[in-house]
Amino acid sequence: MPNLSQNGCSVWVTCSTELIKTPTAVALGKFDGVHRGHQKVIQPILHKPADAEHTYSSVVTFSPHPQEFFTGKPRRLLTPLDEKIQQLELLGVEQLVLIPFNKELTALTPEQFVEQIIVEKLQASRISVGQDFCFGSQRSGTAIDLQILAAKYGIPVTIVPLETHPDDSPLIEEETRISTSLIRQILEIGDMERANRLLGRAYTLIGTVVKGQQLGRTIGFPTANLQLPPDKFLPRKGVYAVRVSSAIATNGITLKNHWAVMNIGDRPTVNGTNLTVEVHLLDWSGDLYEQKLQIQLEKFLRPEQKFASLEALKTQIQLDCTIARKFFTTEC
Repeated sequence: MPNLSQNGCSVWVTCSTELIKTPTAVALGKFDGVHRGHQKVIQPILHKPADAEHTYSSVVTFSPHPQEFFTGKPRRLLTPLDEKIQQLELLGVEQLVLIPFNKELTALTPEQFVEQIIVEKLQASRISVGQDFCFGSQRSGTAIDLQILAAKYGIPVTIVPLETHPDDSPLIEEETRISTSLIRQILEIGDMERANRLLGRAYTLIGTVVKGQQLGRTIGFPTANLQLPPDKFLPRKGVYAVRVSSAIATNGITLKNHWAVMNIGDRPTVNGTNLTVEVHLLDWSGDLYEQKLQIQLEKFLRPEQKFASLEALKTQIQLDCTIARKFFTTEC
């Protein structure tokens, strides 16, 4: 597996254990979503002791996602690689190490994992893990085991308590631990406010504008058709109030938190067959083709539905825009 270099940002990214910048301060885990719980695990490696030698603050995770490896099925991610790198950069992480998750890795005992990965490859000086971290063959090693095994090499391990949240919603079973699986469930029902609270930021889609069927123009609501990473997890189908920013400023166009409405769905009114993500920017006109946009999902407005005519669809979109404006005006 080749090295991924820096990917245009300040985080060094590698999937080759030979190219790891060492020594390291390591946060270990899956980190899909980089949610509030993950951020707590990462925090201890960002604070460097004043009298210690320089260590590279390193998030160490696995590729492919362990669940994808064991099931053989592609897994949609809250934060595909580019987005994960972006979030880690914002936190101040210097390095992302993607350990190849394969048969050889799954065969390692906890003792072998510490010796071969933590000590030899990562040259870790300190480690941070979540309370529920498991490692080694059959997931037999616990966070406490890691603490004991690493101590033999003089490597301290911080075990971070699980991040919880007050939650009185009846839609999700009594789950107070912030987790990627819980956030996925919440996104599937379209509760953006709760999902964003658990993430510690707005759930985001990053994609490139490509040509669509341009039906929106015919009814006075031109849309930007977004091409997203194939492994990006999409929330509930329907219409959302969103904020649009330029992920990369090109052709002199720079958008920043521009109000918009977005539709995720199959467009049943026009007999659509493929899932599309289309964004209509409020009070804006211009050519967005080939622009890379970042869409922050703020509120779910309504489910996708089939209308009797294009005129009925147009009337509903007008209403969606009015509701979105009211939402943003109230929020601001």
